[in-house]
Amino acid sequence: MIQAKICGINSRDAMRASIDGGADFVGLVFYPPSPRAVTAIEAAQLTNDIPRHVAKVGLFVDMEDQMLTAILSQVSLDLLQLHGAETPARVREIRQLTNIPVMKAIRVATGRDIQEADSYLDVTDRILFDAKAPPDMKGALPGGNAVTFDWNLLAGRKWPRPWMLSGGLDAGNVAEAIATSGATSVDVSSGVESSPGTKDPARIREFLTLVKGL
Repeated sequence: MIQAKICGINSRDAMRASIDGGADFVGLVFYPPSPRAVTAIEAAQLTNDIPRHVAKVGLFVDMEDQMLTAILSQVSLDLLQLHGAETPARVREIRQLTNIPVMKAIRVATGRDIQEADSYLDVTDRILFDAKAPPDMKGALPGGNAVTFDWNLLAGRKWPRPWMLSGGLDAGNVAEAIATSGATSVDVSSGVESSPGTKDPARIREFLTLVKGL
């Protein structure tokens, strides 16, 4: 069965739609410039009654130790998604500091970008392949830009770590994305929103129903 992650959840309605729809992962963004950002207190409130089988993922971008540990003292997370320019050495440090599994995001535009994943395999528990924002894109974020990349770049490839596909996915293209790339886990954010940062429960349910039916 294909696993699904709903990222950027910042409301109870969106969280409930994700849980009821069968999401395997729920993502909380701790990156203030993002319209999906939440505080540690808000994240704790959103996740206080999540079933144990649903993994709570925190998205961080080049965060310093002090802030990271402060957030983790207030909210319990099962997986840390590192979506910045963290080096393999930094990923190792965060993993050792927190004792929480880590997923490193690799931003992709070309086949050369895919190869970057190899340098993280010894220090991360999962890899996430996301679309690299175009150089001329105004207001681009580290992720959640509603941009896709060529899924054929992943076709037939194998890694010794689980990997997840992200970048511009929605109910209209996720089946093709999975068939083309071979992904067994997918991540969606902007594709289930009515406007940037506003999750649409109906779109969440539609996405999850489609993915779980594949």
